[in-house]
Amino acid sequence: MNNPDFIDHNKIILLNNGSQYFPALVSAIEQAKYEIHLQTYIFKYDATGIIISEALIRAAQRGVAVHLLMDGFGSLDFPNKIIEKLITEGVQVLIYRKELLTFKFLKHRLRRMHRKVVVIDAQIAFIGGINIIDDYDPRSSQPLPRFDHAVRIEGPLLANIYPVVKRLWMLVAWVHFKKRWIKKQPELKPQLKSSGTQRAALVIRDNIRHRRDIEHAYLKAIATAEEEIIIANAYFLPGRNFRKALIHAARRGVRVILLLQGKIEYRIQHYASRALYGNLLGAGIKIYEYHKSYLHTKVAVIDNYWSTVGSSNIDPFSLLLAREANIIVIDHAFSSELRANLQQALHESNPVSARYWKKRAWLDRLLNWISYYTLRFLQGTLGYGQKSTRI
Repeated sequence: MNNPDFIDHNKIILLNNGSQYFPALVSAIEQAKYEIHLQTYIFKYDATGIIISEALIRAAQRGVAVHLLMDGFGSLDFPNKIIEKLITEGVQVLIYRKELLTFKFLKHRLRRMHRKVVVIDAQIAFIGGINIIDDYDPRSSQPLPRFDHAVRIEGPLLANIYPVVKRLWMLVAWVHFKKRWIKKQPELKPQLKSSGTQRAALVIRDNIRHRRDIEHAYLKAIATAEEEIIIANAYFLPGRNFRKALIHAARRGVRVILLLQGKIEYRIQHYASRALYGNLLGAGIKIYEYHKSYLHTKVAVIDNYWSTVGSSNIDPFSLLLAREANIIVIDHAFSSELRANLQQALHESNPVSARYWKKRAWLDRLLNWISYYTLRFLQGTLGYGQKSTRI
């Protein structure tokens, strides 16, 4: 476990949904001169994926070293013929833990690369929860964008972000016997000059040196909160320590607000999360469910000063298994902007009252607890039922 390495003098811009993120990403790719690293869990070859793919090809054609790393499960349906086209056009493409036996439920299959990180010329980075996928749910009769966030980063923090991204690329390249792609790596110096006034840190989760870093950063911030905690998270199934931290904060007078998924995307996770509502509501924690569109964000604001944006959900998958990346920002202006965005979403959400929750039908309660214990059983079966983080 490592404490966040906070660095001053950064410029960090909040990007709301794909409507702000994708144009900013394409613009940065178009201006790249030397090198692009794009690492994502999902790369869907839809309208958005085509735009990003073509931008990467144009960059490679003008001599930029383009490195695309996709997760083998999240991007399982990315067409092989498009991968071949990208490679032919000069884009280096690697698959993180490529899926070969999709019908087997194995422990290693859950160790995914879930982070969404882009670094361009070691001068600009993008980090958040937004995958390379159309921003709208095609199943909806009135499509609305997923509620999600990312950040654009310039400044000395690149000195911490760039080596992490490059190291993972080189590791996967060695595994895939792509030694020539390692030798061709440009030797760039990350941006170290002052670009702004914001203090920030990169926090990652991996399976070696940073197993609990993101969870620890959350717990430390929650423990020191004085006035307000707002957490918006797509898949919320916190462990015992996390729940206790939130409950203790609420009992000492901190306003604790959870903005959670209202639309059902993955049923067992949705119902398992709801099994925890009674305990949280009973402690005075306010819960809102977002129904306007799919909520995919993983952000938090504490005391209107500490905030985080990233890829990590608050569930066993993100906190115990996957490679994740979050940015923590210590800045009133940035936190105020993110908080205002979350407040708007809260106004558009349905509050869950403790009184209503107690009066639910017994079948609803049974479904919640069956889902909860099913996930708990699976977690224990896979060997991740550690006391400090179990559900």
